[in-house]
Order: sequence, then C-alpha cells, then structure tokens
Amino acid sequence: MSHSQPSPTPWHRPMVARLSHEEHRTATMLELFFDLCFVTAVAQAATAFEHELAEGHIGHGVLGYAMVFFAIWWAWMNFTWFASAYDTDDVPYRLLTLVQITGALVLAAGASEALQHEDFTVITWGYVIMRLAMVTQWLRAARSDPERRTTCRRYAGGIFVVQVGWVLRLTLPEDTGLATFAVLVLAEIAVPAWAERSATTTWHPHHIAERYGLFTLIVLGESITAATGAVHAALDSHAALGDLATLVVGGILTVFALWWLYFARSASVHDRLTSLRMALLWGYGHYLVFASAAAVGAGLAVNVAHTTGHGHLSDRAAAASYTIPVAVFVALVWLLHHRTGGLRRAADALHPLAVVAVLAATFGPSPVLVTGIITALLIAATLVLSARGGAHVNTGEGPDEDAPEGAGGTPQAPSP
Repeated sequence: MSHSQPSPTPWHRPMVARLSHEEHRTATMLELFFDLCFVTAVAQAATAFEHELAEGHIGHGVLGYAMVFFAIWWAWMNFTWFASAYDTDDVPYRLLTLVQITGALVLAAGASEALQHEDFTVITWGYVIMRLAMVTQWLRAARSDPERRTTCRRYAGGIFVVQVGWVLRLTLPEDTGLATFAVLVLAEIAVPAWAERSATTTWHPHHIAERYGLFTLIVLGESITAATGAVHAALDSHAALGDLATLVVGGILTVFALWWLYFARSASVHDRLTSLRMALLWGYGHYLVFASAAAVGAGLAVNVAHTTGHGHLSDRAAAASYTIPVAVFVALVWLLHHRTGGLRRAADALHPLAVVAVLAATFGPSPVLVTGIITALLIAATLVLSARGGAHVNTGEGPDEDAPEGAGGTPQAPSP
C-alpha cells in the first residue's frame, strides 16, 4: 500500500500577496512555534514585574513592564500581520523567522535588566534583530508584489529608520530615556498608517483572529505556570496549604473565566475586521489584553508571597496587583469582542458591572477568591441570559446583529 508523502519545503517561492478570502486559512506550525518562543519573553517580563511589585517598587515596576511588553507585543504583532499577507513557508522565510525567534530570546534575556535596573541594552539589540529581519521580509515582498511595492518599501524603510533610532537611544543620557522611548513608540505605530496609504496589504481576517486567540491562550497558560511555581515555592518554604487554598481556588476560577470570556465571541470576531477603525482598535487594543493576561499570573504570585509573609506590599497593594489586571482584561475583552454600541440591554452592562465589582474586591477580604467568584458569576449570568434568548452578544451564541455589512470581504485596514 502506498502512502502519500508530505511535500518538501520549497527552496524559494515568489513572495506574492496571499488572498484575503483564502479558504481554510489557519495558523501554521511555524507560527505556533514562533508564539511558544515569544512567550518566553512574556514569562521573563512577568517574572521581573512580579519581583518589582513584591519589593514595593510599584510605579517603577508598572512603567518598566509597560515598556518591555511593548517591545514584545509590537514585534509579535508585526510578524503576525505580515505572515497573514505574505507567508510563503519557503526556506528563506523560515530562516528569517528563525532570526526573529533568536531576537525574541535575546529580548527575553534582557527583560529582567531592563525592567528592574533600566538597562535596555540587551533588550534593545534583541528587538532590533527581530525588526531588521522584518525589513528583509518586506524587501522580499516588494520585489515580488508590484501592486504593493510602494507599501512594502515604506514598511522596510520606516522600520529601518526607527531601528536606527532605538540604537542611538542607547547612547543618550539616562534622563532622556522615557521621552525618547515615547517618541520612538509613536514612530513605530505611525509606520503602518503611512505605509498602507499607497495600497492595502491582503491580510486574512479569520487568520488574524485565530492568531490573536492562540497567543492569548498561550499567555493565559503562562499565567497558570507562573502561579503554580509560586505556590510550589511557598509549599517548599513550609507554608500551610490552608493559607494558600483560597488563592489557588480563586486563581483557577479567574483564569478559566478569562479564557471563557475571550473565546465566547472569537468565532465571529473576524467579521468585524473589515474597516480601518475596527482593525486598529482591535489589533492595538490587544496590547492591554496580552499585558494584563500575563500580569494576572504575576499578581497571583505576588499574593502568594504576601500571604506567606514575603514581600513589602500592604494588603491593599497586594490585592490590587491581582484585581487591576483582571479588571483590565475583562474591560478590554468587552470593548473589543462584546460591546455593540451602547448599554441597550441588561446583558450589555454585565461586563462593566463585573469590572467595578472586581476593583471593589481590592478593599475586601480574600480578594483573589472573591475575584474568581465574580468572574465565574459573570460567565453564569451571560449563560442564563443567553438561555432566555436575550444575550447572544455576550456569549457567542447566535448571529451578531451589529456586525458590519459585507463582513468577510476584502479588508480595507492597514496591517500593523
């Protein structure tokens, strides 16, 4: 009996634009491997963030985490949208992706120094490695896609110039660090809007929605891993299991509820990615989704340390390290996936009420457990209202009455 053999990886394919309505477009094994390598940087940033919070350096920790996570998120997002439009899966494409993965690992190695000691040398070089690989990818696309050649060249040129700026930033006085960071972030974000004015790249809405969902899933899993490590360390230091029980139960309830909330509407999210406004809002809004998901694990670890007598935070500060990321995640998922234009029904107000309740849990007893119960009740309430036929927008059941007409057509928004 003969068996079909998988097709060998081609040495080279022209990097022509893929169709935005291509059937059966799903994430590739290379993209999944890319995500798993990138989550190493997420884990390192979250661990350093946890350390800063536990030591009581709240303002410094939050600012450093936001800066480090921007580098992780922006590099990941740019690869994701480029691959959606130009993935050839040939040898040069794979090798350039390997270069980007290498840059991500270098970035991960420098995350702790950047966040805790404001030394951005290693993390900058890791970031620049990733971005220069993207310059090469865009130049390949410019050569093979004459219709969008100007767009591709603008991406390549814009990215290259900004990378020069990141390297020069390392030579400037330390007191200019925050200002120059803000300027370069604005420059990075401006490149896609400028590049796509010439011609829009052909990213695939369903593929983009799937890629974001998979990375959210991996980051939530990393939060569980981080929290598990904190509990294990506490038990090794002879902490009583009873003292940790409420944290474990509350953490599990919370992360499971966050997973449920995000993927309740994921099947129809791609129907909304058909305009400039929605693509930018949804794609860029995931900076806070990813960052808050990773911070949930850090916050849970901080509360484990606080419960066992370690760290330098007050009860309220320790509670806030957990409740605020959870509230941010719930609020952003509501804004990006569920919100339909107004609080027209009782179901539309469930998420905002849950956000307020989670924040209020900061000032009560057992904040982690209470947060888990609140998020679980949010899921239960949406299910009950769905069963009564009045809340499909909050659960993913049924059609989306507010989806834009023509959903599924050729997207007209720029790829980040």
